Amino acid sequence: MNILQVLMAVSVPLLWGLGFTFSKAALGEFPPLMLMGLRFCLTALILVWFVPFPRGEMVRVVQIALIGSVLQYGLTFTGLSYLDASTAILLVQLEVPFGVLMAWAAFREEVGWIRILGIAVAFFGVALIAGSPSVDGKWFAVALVISGAFVWAVAQVMVKTLKRTKGFGLIAWLAVIAGPLMLIGSFLIEEGQFEALDSATWVGWGTVVYLAVAMTAIGYGVFYKLLAQFPVSMVMPYLLLLPVVGVVGSILILGETLSSRVALGGGVVVAGVAMIELLGRRQRRVNALKRTGDA
Repeated sequence: MNILQVLMAVSVPLLWGLGFTFSKAALGEFPPLMLMGLRFCLTALILVWFVPFPRGEMVRVVQIALIGSVLQYGLTFTGLSYLDASTAILLVQLEVPFGVLMAWAAFREEVGWIRILGIAVAFFGVALIAGSPSVDGKWFAVALVISGAFVWAVAQVMVKTLKRTKGFGLIAWLAVIAGPLMLIGSFLIEEGQFEALDSATWVGWGTVVYLAVAMTAIGYGVFYKLLAQFPVSMVMPYLLLLPVVGVVGSILILGETLSSRVALGGGVVVAGVAMIELLGRRQRRVNALKRTGDA
């Protein structure tokens, strides 16, 4: 990667991490499902004109939207509304170990002892976070965020079954389906929507625009561009900056304080994810080369 491409790679966790921080601020003005519904509706309006219709795969796309967008974001951001953003973004990192476990269960993908160790380390870090006084009495919110991470992993398995609908096309059509459904869900199980629309400030509306434009359209656009140019093993390590950006942003922008136990647990989680992403991928390449040599 040249310097411009490195900056592009760094911009992805920066945009995504700050999106979590800004979302926490906006949840003081919009209910969780409403905020996500507005985000996806705006995302759909921006992207849907530039992508083809998912012919032959629309039913599967609808299923992914229900599970990977409506359910996953509903769980994660409802949990976020009760937790510090810095704590929630560390819990969200369980998406990686859950993803490895789901890929093994669904496709029998090789895991390897390094990845197994990384998964154990990540879950130990979550146990440290859950034992912090700052999350005492908020077990349900913690469970919601962890459940959201698991549902995300399930959705990624479903995404792998798609043959033609990828990248921007998938994001656009997921937004087309999920946006209206999340708004409907908001009016069914949440309250205060009209008051929120009437009283929302630039913080709330600015966050909606940021989530739709910067975090989704630009962030995913850069991410998929890099994946098209470089190996996954070269791009994914930059995402380890995501929890760092989210935690630092929450402290500087929201004024949150990070307890020593949450900081320790977060460090352990990130270390476990790093073992999965970096050492685990290296082990798989070595094993693949050995099998090739044996053949």
